[in-house]
Amino acid sequence: MRRPEVIVAPTGVANLASLLAALERAGAAPRLAGPGDDLARAERVVLPGVGSFGAASQALRERGLVEPLRARLAAGLPTLCVCVGLQVLAEASEESPGAVGLGLLPARVERFPAEVRAPQLGWNAVQAEPATRWLDSGSAYFANGYRLREAPSGWRAAWSEHGGRFVAALERGEVLACQFHPELSGAYGAELLARWVSGQERVGPPGAAPAAGLRPRVIPCLDVKAGRVVKGVRFQGLRDAGDPVSQALAYQEQGADELVVLDVSATPEGRATGREVVAALREVLTIPLTVGGGVRRLEDVGALLEAGADKVAVNTAAVADPALLTRLAEAFGAQCTILSLDGARREAGSGFETVVRSGRARTGQDAVAWAREAVERGAGEVLLTS
Repeated sequence: MRRPEVIVAPTGVANLASLLAALERAGAAPRLAGPGDDLARAERVVLPGVGSFGAASQALRERGLVEPLRARLAAGLPTLCVCVGLQVLAEASEESPGAVGLGLLPARVERFPAEVRAPQLGWNAVQAEPATRWLDSGSAYFANGYRLREAPSGWRAAWSEHGGRFVAALERGEVLACQFHPELSGAYGAELLARWVSGQERVGPPGAAPAAGLRPRVIPCLDVKAGRVVKGVRFQGLRDAGDPVSQALAYQEQGADELVVLDVSATPEGRATGREVVAALREVLTIPLTVGGGVRRLEDVGALLEAGADKVAVNTAAVADPALLTRLAEAFGAQCTILSLDGARREAGSGFETVVRSGRARTGQDAVAWAREAVERGAGEVLLTS
């Protein structure tokens, strides 16, 4: 049976490995767009999204993709837009003042209100309108600090709740735009992708949505050294604890919501996290993956996202250069920028201080104050260990 060809448009800020793996599992033959591809007329196109509105819009313009995508979307040809891929369909966003979107949606993307957590990171309910063709109700994984509050005229919608109702997804013709990440939304997302890839509409009315609101998350953390899971006490006396892929798959099958993988020897050894382990994990995982260890530069984050990470954690380099968190958030979005904070009880006095280099070096820096500063500088989450 022929697999539909799906071309993934390059935006420069996407977790492409996650999306490509999910599309292949859904029955497609996905590939990245090449210089000779005509995205205005291709069989199926995906506009992925991880990062900021401004960075994604600029990348589309630099690659000459704005007009082909506008023509395609206006014609209602089979197109899937994910997360920031949905937001750039709008005219503008509060996230990136002055940046111009594709303008297909006569709307402005707004920040979540101050009284709720932003970015919204985790699983939330999706309630599909009765007239939707592809969308169903269920629970999906979101990673966004900004949202559309209204569905434009002519579009069918699904909705979610976080500081008020917002657009979880839109569809019109053969265009499907999801604020959530279907490639990271387990069985719910896999079924949605399979419907869109095959062109087979949902059967019957949408189901009942679960209760609205972010769910608590169970997130196992694997410490990895030299491609193997290790276990120790205070990062010392490390012993082999198995293969990371088989352990990750077991956690996923047992119901884990996300997975964290930390290369505990990357920083002490002065190297980057092994991308081979990340790529192997992405082949089997359908849940979000956070990766850390040895991350020092924007290029390190881009390489890990390309290999299959969805979020990247940084510790030692951020303590040395706190502005790194701001640069990462501006380039990849706060939802991708995680502060990994190792806190140790002070040797004298009360409270906790930050330690770095896999626990080998004390900084004297107050851990709580550093966490607050990191969030102000752009970290979307804090991964706290002691």
